[in-house]
Parts: sequence; C-alpha cells; structure tokens
Amino acid sequence: MKPTRPLAAALAEETLVLDGGLSNQLRDQGCDLSDALWSARLLADAPEQVEAAHAAYVRAGARVLITSSYQATYEGFAQRGIGREEASGLLRRSVDLARAAAQGTEHPVWVAASVGPYGAMLADGSEYRGRYGLSVAELERFHRPRIETLAAAEPDVLALETVPDTDEARTLLRAVDGCGVPVWLSYSIEGERTRAGQSLAEAFALAAGNDQVVAVGVNCCRPEDVDRAVEVAARQTGKPVVVYPNSGEEWDATARGWRGDGTFDAARVRGWQARGARLVGGCCRVGPEQIAGLAADVGVRE
Repeated sequence: MKPTRPLAAALAEETLVLDGGLSNQLRDQGCDLSDALWSARLLADAPEQVEAAHAAYVRAGARVLITSSYQATYEGFAQRGIGREEASGLLRRSVDLARAAAQGTEHPVWVAASVGPYGAMLADGSEYRGRYGLSVAELERFHRPRIETLAAAEPDVLALETVPDTDEARTLLRAVDGCGVPVWLSYSIEGERTRAGQSLAEAFALAAGNDQVVAVGVNCCRPEDVDRAVEVAARQTGKPVVVYPNSGEEWDATARGWRGDGTFDAARVRGWQARGARLVGGCCRVGPEQIAGLAADVGVRE
C-alpha cells in the first residue's frame, strides 16, 4: 500500500522498520553480484529478482524499502555501454520495483530511493574511506543528476546513505536542495567517528536546522557502534534517528568471504528506541529472518 501521509508524520507517532541487506537477499535468490555494478546490474538484467527481494522484506514486516540504486550511477552504467536515457529509466525503475513489491499490503510501505556515496561507483572499497581527492563542485556534479532523476520518480524519501565523511555529506545536502523530496542522512562509521575520522557530533551537526532532513543516523557499521551514535545524532539535531547496521560479521578481502559471528540482535532495538531511533533495520548480511524478529520486537507485525 502506498502511504497517504509523509514519512516525517509517521515518525512523529511510531517506530518504522526498514528492510535488511538487499545484496545478501539477492544472493540467496541465486543472483550473481560479482559485476562492478553489483545489485544495480539486475535493474537491467533481472528486475523481477529485485522486486522479489523487496517483497521478501515486506513479508518479514518491513515498512520502509530501500531501492537498488545504491550503486546505480550514470557513470557506472556508461562503463557498461548503457546510454543516459536508458540509465535514467533504470534509476526510475528502482523506485517502481519497490512500489510494486508493496502492492496489496494492508499497511503502508514507504520507499526510500538510495543515493550511495561516490566511492560506491568506484567499486574498490573507497566508500569506506571517503576523501576522494575531488572538490565539492566535482562531487556535486556527480551526485546531482542522479538525485534529480530519482526525485522525479517520486519516492517518499531519498536515503543519503553509507556516507563516509562530512565533505560528501555537505555536498549531498547541497545537491538535494530544491529537489522537492525529503531526505535522511546516514553515515558509515567506525567507533565514534565517521570512516574518514571526523567526530559524530561534527557530522550530525550538518543536518541540524535543515527541514528537508527528516532523520539522521548510521548504517553499514557494527551493531555495537550504534548505541552511542544514536545518542549523538539525537542530541545534535533533535531529529528522529535512523539506524541499520550490518550483521556484525567482518569481510575478509583476501579470502573473499565473511568471518566471525553475527552480533545483530533484534532485541537491541529497544535500547535504540530509548535513545531516539525511529527508523530501524539492517544492512549487509541482515536478512528477512532478522528483520522479522526486529519487526516482532517493535510490534509492527500484522
């Protein structure tokens, strides 16, 4: 069901459950994500798989779906020989697929159009470092066209997510200004700092007083790092907080696999809520089973 009220209005009254990691669900469905475009490749090659992944999270109790546009960029598509007009259609499709997955539900499901960092397009891990050596103007030229196309597809919110540093956050907030769609701003962090090393207080302060920003928070981080980040985000901005950490496992780049034990625990959400979290979900390696547990703990299951 398409929501009849803005996301900001809903957050003033309740906690909403986000989906989990799209890539791990697509892999579980048998999809090959080894391409540099990652899940964005499937927008062209297997859109039905993307819709099915979204639908799995809706069944698990997710009330907010994040689109498959994280790594979908004009530059990345061009490297695959996809022209600008076709690329625009694929970006719009990412929003349409999430909407389609929510059709027929008895409860409203909001769609968040993912706007990943510049480093995601490079597909070399630099989105976890930031500081790309580009000027603010160069970064804005990269982000603005994609933002404009996604905004025109009428999502409920733009998810400025996995942002590694305040330089890119500042650029993204400039690029979304005037697009007509509310946004949330979510950093990728390590401990109590952004991936580039800035303090969380400095990072979240960028969104304070910006009425277009409906929530601030963190994603693609360890669950253990969320507790403190929620406190800082709420204190610095007075806004609802969005959190969707990874499973807690660690990626071994040499072995090309995950190692360690998962520490994502749906029961932790009560602590996050007490600190100000109003959008809660998961990122890498968090699947429908964990989201179902989280939804049950929050009490939003039908």
